[in-house]
Amino acid sequence: MYRVWSYIFTRNPMPTFAAIDIGSNSCRLAIASAQQHRLKTLFEDREVTRLGESVFETGVISPEAMANTIKALKRFQKSVQAHVVDSVRVVATSAMRDARNAEAFRAWVKSATGWTVEVISGLEEGRLIHLGIVTHEPGARGRCLMIDLGGGSCEITFSEAGRIHQMISLPLGAVRLQQEFLRVDPPAKEDIARLRKYIDRELGRSDRKLGRPKVGLVIATSGTAAALAEASNSLELGLEKKSSRSIASKRATKKSAIARVKILEADTPAVRKLADRLLKMTNDQRAAVAGIGPRRSEIISGGAQVYAMLLERMALKGFRYSPLGLRDGILAQMFADIDSRTLAHRTMEAERWEGILEVCRRYGVDPRKAEPEREHSVQLFDQLQRVHELPPEYRLWLQAAAMMQAVGKFMNHQGHHRHSQYIIANSEIFGFSPVQRAIVAAIARYLGKSRPEPMDRPMRYVPVEEHAHVQRAVVLLRMAEALNQDRATAAVRIRTHVYPKRVVLELLPARGGAELEQWSLKKEAIYFREVFRRELLIEVA
Repeated sequence: MYRVWSYIFTRNPMPTFAAIDIGSNSCRLAIASAQQHRLKTLFEDREVTRLGESVFETGVISPEAMANTIKALKRFQKSVQAHVVDSVRVVATSAMRDARNAEAFRAWVKSATGWTVEVISGLEEGRLIHLGIVTHEPGARGRCLMIDLGGGSCEITFSEAGRIHQMISLPLGAVRLQQEFLRVDPPAKEDIARLRKYIDRELGRSDRKLGRPKVGLVIATSGTAAALAEASNSLELGLEKKSSRSIASKRATKKSAIARVKILEADTPAVRKLADRLLKMTNDQRAAVAGIGPRRSEIISGGAQVYAMLLERMALKGFRYSPLGLRDGILAQMFADIDSRTLAHRTMEAERWEGILEVCRRYGVDPRKAEPEREHSVQLFDQLQRVHELPPEYRLWLQAAAMMQAVGKFMNHQGHHRHSQYIIANSEIFGFSPVQRAIVAAIARYLGKSRPEPMDRPMRYVPVEEHAHVQRAVVLLRMAEALNQDRATAAVRIRTHVYPKRVVLELLPARGGAELEQWSLKKEAIYFREVFRRELLIEVA
């Protein structure tokens, strides 16, 4: 958490981070160090493990895929140790989201490496990829469409000025489509028809959300995009390899061709032509196409159809391949958490707040009506820092919990804090990891008669080291709610005076007095003393 990062950053001004992406097709490692408020990549590694291959067929990760992934992670661990990494974040995506035995695999990873695997949603995956691209690609800060087609899912993001406008995650991963539709090599006509119908149906969801965005740049990431870009350009130049034995003899020709045609870009007609040709080829023939190779050839046909249909459906001219991906977004967020001067930090904070407002809008709540409670929570956090000593990130967590009270009241005013906790814990909120959502949900939960206890269900998802901080934040939120008694007039203003053994909260009433707020705050004085070991005195100016 933040205080650990602060300690690391103070002790070591150039901390080193490691990001591990456990994907449906491959595992990737990236190690980077912080240097002069920028990240410098030190080491990268990748291993094809096909974790999702059995998941998309049987619903479970096969023992063989587990073992291969563990083997790769152990190799990554040696690299992490060799670079003396300060912090590691391990993230898993589509295959782990779908697998019924995901928890068993997470336990195996924990036992073998000591790492905790974080399974993220498709939208969080897209957000992190977006963060990595806009942090490192200057051209991506205009009107831009980003496409990431992995092994299990495809994330499509419309971005403008570095901010996400719309995003959708579709089950159109290359490994998933191969397992579902393309089991025969080459595929039968009826299988191809079913594949295209399925892709068309899923892309219909993107039409409703994204339409045909007018963008100046389309950026595609992941291995499928790289292979399509290189292969489509190679085929245009007649560089298709005649057999696998001719690979070595073609390398010099291929390199010169790459320099001439910018193979990291692909136009839509070329992608369509290549996608249709791949469906007529055997695996050996696909592997003989420059840029594809033997491992990618097994899964590229379905992904190529997705790209061709998506580009045509959205009337896009083509795409530019970027080697950036999920791991770069993870590193950018890890760095942003400790350095507020980074572009990634500003982007992340904006996304988090927009995510909170989006949930409010989703439930028909006017954020302005929640503003007084949010404002009081901020004032209490700032004015009582000597008392609560909470890490800085709890300022935002507290504001989020305050805003979400209005969402809970929208569901049912009676017991609204329980509704707030449920909605926060089970909603997708941009920029919030599952652990962060659990913390905000726990803060929002305890506004009734109950108090946070370690064995309570909401607290089970909160790291043990955060329990004391959650309890202190709960006290502040209870005070903020006491200051807001559904007033029709202007909100009560406050001043605080902190002394060694007591805190005096001075109320500056607007029209209508502050007797109700004073009464409500006095009821919180016992819990305040229990948590902070100081008396809470309420005075009305």
